[in-house]
Amino acid sequence: MKKIIIAIDGYSACGKSTTAKIVASKLGYAYIDTGAMYRATTLYFHEHYVNITDPKAIHKALENIHITFVFNPKTNRSETYLNGLNVEDEIRKMYISENVSEVSAIKEVRKYMVALQQKMGKKKGLVMDGRDIGTAVFPTAELKIFMQADMHVRAFRRQQELLEKKQVVGIEDIIENIAKRDHLDTTREEGPLKKAEEAYVLDTTHMTVDEQVDFVINLSVGKMIESHNSIIIS
Repeated sequence: MKKIIIAIDGYSACGKSTTAKIVASKLGYAYIDTGAMYRATTLYFHEHYVNITDPKAIHKALENIHITFVFNPKTNRSETYLNGLNVEDEIRKMYISENVSEVSAIKEVRKYMVALQQKMGKKKGLVMDGRDIGTAVFPTAELKIFMQADMHVRAFRRQQELLEKKQVVGIEDIIENIAKRDHLDTTREEGPLKKAEEAYVLDTTHMTVDEQVDFVINLSVGKMIESHNSIIIS
């Protein structure tokens, strides 16, 4: 069966990464968390006091950023490494969430990350989630999913994620953060969050993770068969 690219876009805390990881595992595909790439970049900018209004400082910083994903058999997940250091837990903290949208809106940052992501997808057999995967990174992806959910449901899910990491954050603060990110993500000039014309909408408000995964897997199999048949016909 011909391998395809599965692009999953959508708002934060809709279950994109969770669903994408499981789908990739079930299909034997590679999984790339683009949000983690922008979070790692935000962490580097924060630790090195990079002025996000200074093009030269941004360019110099990007030249020194190396992001990789390493599978951890103990946690059964891929973890984010920034310049050789595991930053998976650090990049999930609120201070990163509060600044990642501004960093990811920078044109040069976006251009640099998109080039890396496209390079990762050359061999296909890939599940990638983010904000502009189906519109900017892989506009010709065989399957595009756009995820959304009720704001309060998203906030509750994010609060639970933080609690699991022993971070206590009030629900109103999380709603404010998510609303701010939504605004920045949808209005930025470079790679704004928007539904690709041919994307399937997946509203996860009342769905379990298993139901979300089944939705994507069923569509994936259909697209694989479609791609396979097109090769035979041609």
